[in-house]
Amino acid sequence: MILLNDFRRQWEDVREDCHRALERTGASGWYILGREVREFERRLAALWGLREAVGVASGLDALEAGLRALGLRPGEKVLTAPVSAFATALAVVRAGGVPVFAPCGPDGLADPGACEELLARDASIRFFVPVHLYGHCLDMDALARIARRGVRIVEDCAQSILARWRGRGCGTAGAAAAVSFYPTKNLGAMGDGGALLTNDEEVAAKARQWRDYGQRSKYEHVTAGANSRLDELHAALLLEAGLPRLERWTARRREIARRYREGIRHPQIGLPAPPQGSESVWHLFPVLVPEGAKAAFRQHLERSGVQTGEHYPVPLFDQPAMRHLPHEIAGDPGVARAFCRREASLPIHPYLSDSEVEAVIEACNGWPGA
Repeated sequence: MILLNDFRRQWEDVREDCHRALERTGASGWYILGREVREFERRLAALWGLREAVGVASGLDALEAGLRALGLRPGEKVLTAPVSAFATALAVVRAGGVPVFAPCGPDGLADPGACEELLARDASIRFFVPVHLYGHCLDMDALARIARRGVRIVEDCAQSILARWRGRGCGTAGAAAAVSFYPTKNLGAMGDGGALLTNDEEVAAKARQWRDYGQRSKYEHVTAGANSRLDELHAALLLEAGLPRLERWTARRREIARRYREGIRHPQIGLPAPPQGSESVWHLFPVLVPEGAKAAFRQHLERSGVQTGEHYPVPLFDQPAMRHLPHEIAGDPGVARAFCRREASLPIHPYLSDSEVEAVIEACNGWPGA
């Protein structure tokens, strides 16, 4: 079976580096918020071209920390994408905000131009969490214009580390950016983790307080914070095994995406293009099939030895949890719903062999269709 993610192959590659990271962390005798986290934060911030990185327990927590550090008040509206992992909306809710689900295009991505117009019309929305979905980079010029109007932006970069838009790195237009180190991510740990990135030292200081029980100094708790600290061991693994391979992993994802886009020629399989100007890093490779045909398409690929996924099967505003939570839908909900009904994801991890990539292409082109 050709897997969506093959962690066994990854382990064969990173095993020795991971052993070194474990030995170094164990020998240090310091397992929480020590040297490994500080060095990883320094290296991550430098990679992003930002001054500060704050390691936390997950990408969800990174988003929440960013919203809290930027001063989100209970009941305030936060514009965000309707198609994303539930963590995007959950972070808004946990921080006390009310999600406003933005207009999206037929590619499932929030429409930056429509968001810009909405935010210009509605001054009650002071916060925005744009999602750089699938490893694509949204229009950073539009996000920068929105930020200049005073809207506080926390960019959801969970899937888009190293993505750029016309040379400008994602996560650099707003006040802060959140990234995830969940194992499937382009830079993944052997467990969960995340980080908040920013050029604002005050935002970073508030996030560091929040992640450590709201402490300003030891046993001086100035806010009701959380226990959300990136583990020393995960930081060491990311430093030793992840960061040195990230450029190579990213190049391989881009090569696989290129071959899919050139090789898949089935008339009923749509290949949504990245936003014009996006230098995408292809965390996922979504395809679109006719409505009502997704199950048959996925079953065909399964029989052909190819695992597929769905990212995501329903829009965030249709999740059962949202029925009981305040929220608004700013765009046409039918666009997001139609996208979710049609989307399926093909394998695109850096350990796919060339022959497996060709097998995926052949399986797609050999689908009998709807």
